[in-house]
Amino acid sequence: MNKNEPTPLFGGIEGGGTKFVCAVSSGPADVRAEARFPTTTPQETLQRVINFFQEQESKFGRLDALGLACFGPLDPRLASPTYGRIMLTPKPGWSNADLVGTLRTAFDLPIGFDTDVNGAALAEARWGAAQGCDPVMYITIGTGIGGGLLVNGNLVHGLIHPETGHLLLPHDWQRDPFPGACPFHGDCFEGLAAGPAIEKRWGQRAETLPPDHPAWELEAEYIALALANYIVTLSPQRIILGGGVSQQPQVMQLVRRKVQARLNGYVQSPQILEQIDQYIVHPGLGNQAGVLGAIALAAQALQNQN
Repeated sequence: MNKNEPTPLFGGIEGGGTKFVCAVSSGPADVRAEARFPTTTPQETLQRVINFFQEQESKFGRLDALGLACFGPLDPRLASPTYGRIMLTPKPGWSNADLVGTLRTAFDLPIGFDTDVNGAALAEARWGAAQGCDPVMYITIGTGIGGGLLVNGNLVHGLIHPETGHLLLPHDWQRDPFPGACPFHGDCFEGLAAGPAIEKRWGQRAETLPPDHPAWELEAEYIALALANYIVTLSPQRIILGGGVSQQPQVMQLVRRKVQARLNGYVQSPQILEQIDQYIVHPGLGNQAGVLGAIALAAQALQNQN
């Protein structure tokens, strides 16, 4: 961009199963407006999104691009006939919802579209804790478990997009007789370690458990098993752990030490052996990683069009 050209202004939409967050921004240091509202029906929710950005365009002028970082599963493949849609989802009313098509009808703008975790991975690589790193992996552990992956500067898509929460893990049934909470796979990573699994196993929500509760040792073990698998498979230069569960202060140090123990010296990298505290980290963008991920997707869409 020529230094005399105006800075592009983007609209970002973080689409969550519980709430949508919309922002107008040119980057992390310039968030000009933000709104959040509950996720209801696709029609009602997307209309509120459209109304918000139309109001902001009347204040700030025409946006240069929109980005939508959304819960999934979804179809992010441009050549696919179902591109821009939510796929089959347990979220009532949202299966096959045409998100990008609805936004294109309202706005003649480039639109970036991807999973919320892929968007967060892109934002962390541009502005946050993964600057200068590639590949980058972003994992969120909360109501569900999802992962975004950036390789050679590009977000990874394939059959659909990475579904890292459904990794199958070793399950010590004697230590943990809990059958798992995933409706598809039972005791996959998400079924054993996401927030609902913690609540069902221990009878109370994760945020109410004391720091010395045995839940955290078990939780860290499952997270470490998953991360060790990602490390030997994908070889990321940095792993970012987001989501409410991983923000429990006692979890991160447990996870780092358990990852080292699981790898057992096999990956001969200083990041693992000596600098693990700088290798497995919290999001540098904090709780803004999601909506800034949408802004990053908008910036990428504008760049790809040009």
